[in-house]
Amino acid sequence: MILNLDPLFQPFGNDNNIQFESFTFSGGEPHIKIQSDLSRVKEVTITTRIQSFNDMGLLLIAVDALRRLELRSIHLFLPYMPAARQDRVMVSGESLSVKVYADLINNLHLDSVTVFDPHSEVTPALLNNCKVIANHEFIKHVMTNIGSEVLLISPDGGALKKIYKVSEYLGGNPVVECSKKRNVKNGQLEGFKVYEDDLKGKTCLIVDDICDGGGTFMGLAKELKQKNAGHLYLAVSHGIFNKGVDELNQHFTKIYTTDSFKTLDEESVEQIEIKELT
Repeated sequence: MILNLDPLFQPFGNDNNIQFESFTFSGGEPHIKIQSDLSRVKEVTITTRIQSFNDMGLLLIAVDALRRLELRSIHLFLPYMPAARQDRVMVSGESLSVKVYADLINNLHLDSVTVFDPHSEVTPALLNNCKVIANHEFIKHVMTNIGSEVLLISPDGGALKKIYKVSEYLGGNPVVECSKKRNVKNGQLEGFKVYEDDLKGKTCLIVDDICDGGGTFMGLAKELKQKNAGHLYLAVSHGIFNKGVDELNQHFTKIYTTDSFKTLDEESVEQIEIKELT
């Protein structure tokens, strides 16, 4: 059976769903009560989208509630791994946040944890019994939608390895390498570079795992246009878009993402449901 902790996120449909009620106490603590009869159930899959530490708390107590109902086989479908970008300590005094979240999940002793397009290899290395869904089918869907010869754009060195794997999966689309610098002191992005002299008006698709504020992609879009790029598209597996998409729309013909982090209602963004990619 399926326990969908986020009512707006049902990646396996709405059959065999476990009924529950949840709320937050006035002191800020999440609470859950499983209402379905699970006496004959042997296996449960929990699905959730974690956007806050309170969402993480709900996951923790949900597993505890299931354990107290003597459920022994529990799987977790968590497409967006929280804190996946905090996978290294850049300066003294910072936390290794992804490990904090991974430790909490590992302490639940789950049978499997499935994540979609993790930020780096650190996440699956830290999570016990981790299963990874690559972004290959997502990008294939996007490429089919664009419907023309497309250059795959790697925004930085960190994305390059994954993009070459995507290219191989798609049959060998050309890849254009780019780079950027981040000022460690103030966190600002600078020094965008595109390692091609002339893109000859070709359609370009920037591929990355996360779009938060969008600064990387807007800075890169300007540099791509300087190198004679044609239509620009953006495909990000996890669309956070904390500043909205209005500024991004000034640079991109269309933006593609999934519902791994939240459900969007933006005409300029095509949101592909995770269930179509699994």
